[in-house]
Amino acid sequence: MNKLNLKDVSQYVEENIGTFHQKRISSLDTLKLSEVLRRKNPYLFKAKYVLTAEQIIKALVDAHISSKEETLFGDWLEGLAIFINQKVFKGRKSGISGIDLEFDDNNIRYIISIKSGPNWGNDSQIKKMIDNFNTARKILRTTGSKTNVIAINGCCYGRSQERYQYKPKGDYYKYCGQTFWEFISGNPDLYTEIIGPLGYKAKENNDDYLVSYSQMINKFTREFGNAICDKNGAIDWEKLVKFNSTSEPINWKLI
Repeated sequence: MNKLNLKDVSQYVEENIGTFHQKRISSLDTLKLSEVLRRKNPYLFKAKYVLTAEQIIKALVDAHISSKEETLFGDWLEGLAIFINQKVFKGRKSGISGIDLEFDDNNIRYIISIKSGPNWGNDSQIKKMIDNFNTARKILRTTGSKTNVIAINGCCYGRSQERYQYKPKGDYYKYCGQTFWEFISGNPDLYTEIIGPLGYKAKENNDDYLVSYSQMINKFTREFGNAICDKNGAIDWEKLVKFNSTSEPINWKLI
């Protein structure tokens, strides 16, 4: 085990945080109004007395962004966790499907599935993770290794119900927040120490993002007005519901 140098973490963040921001922008550039319009309940907009196209567009785009950013940043944090663990325990990105990180410590092989937060999945998704853990154990046994294998569901934020929570039915531990970052680094304060570097050039990157966001809102508002609103500019609710929910082929497209 090596001691983590926080300067290495800061350097990693500075060199790689731009990737997250670039992907945020790319997720907007490839977004289509026809796609997001089918994901939101049109009846809810009517019940809330929404009157303008921009209100609907902002609700649609913001909901998409919230979900997308959580995924993108979760993926980015996974990379940071692997980098940190590599520095301390010589861990590595796993080549086994469904396993994000592997490392050895005290004759134990840890196999880790990294998630953003503690409430990340439904029952079927959790079962899939457990299946991945069991498959990974079988693969590791076929290599002839006699190392004890322990599975971990690591969550980048949130709290574990217990410091080292055990799941006997799934045969895995769940470490969240401080517990997770300490587990992969040996540093109990890392969970707070990494928050500073994450703000590297945040304003500059967010300014670029806001330009793309504003353009997208304006573009979608115009498209929505042309396709959904009547000649007086009022929302045609029947047309909106049909576009969202009809089982019949639609003979017009959003322009």
